[in-house]
Amino acid sequence: MNIYDFNVKNIKGEEVSLADYKGKVVLIVNTASKCGFTPQYEGLEALYKKYKDRGFIILGFPSNQFLAQEPGSAEEVQSFCKLNFGVTFPLFAKTDVRGKSAAPLFTYLSDAAPFQGFETDKEMGKLIQQVVSEHYPENVEGNGIKWNFTKFLVSRDGNTVTRFEPTVTPEELEPAVKAAL
Repeated sequence: MNIYDFNVKNIKGEEVSLADYKGKVVLIVNTASKCGFTPQYEGLEALYKKYKDRGFIILGFPSNQFLAQEPGSAEEVQSFCKLNFGVTFPLFAKTDVRGKSAAPLFTYLSDAAPFQGFETDKEMGKLIQQVVSEHYPENVEGNGIKWNFTKFLVSRDGNTVTRFEPTVTPEELEPAVKAAL
């Protein structure tokens, strides 16, 4: 099994096969418009523009599972991303990314790239660990996604998955993207 075995709904509600991205390096990100990490959209868009012609794609999956930080409709999410950050990479339907209601793709990704811990050497890493522990103590254990802007980098063959926690910025992620290309 790899990511090409999954179908998802795009922001317009249309079914999309991830097999459409075969041969590309894929970065899958769970996003939210009202999160402290939302400014990462800018860096993600810059990364996408820089490498899209070399076979790189970013897939953004809005999720409202963490402090209701993605409350808007699909149209509102798309408009927010375009107007505020110029997002041109594909966005998908609002998706549950953890727990019993998690989309199968995110269960697969979380299992394929287990949680390695928060970056507690960074201030935001300490903060996110505190927020998760306080508001979602059940999220601390296991490999499930802990917060918005968790990123999964998938190799061109769809098999190798590397996980980056929310505190890893798109700029810090760039060397891994370049190496995968």
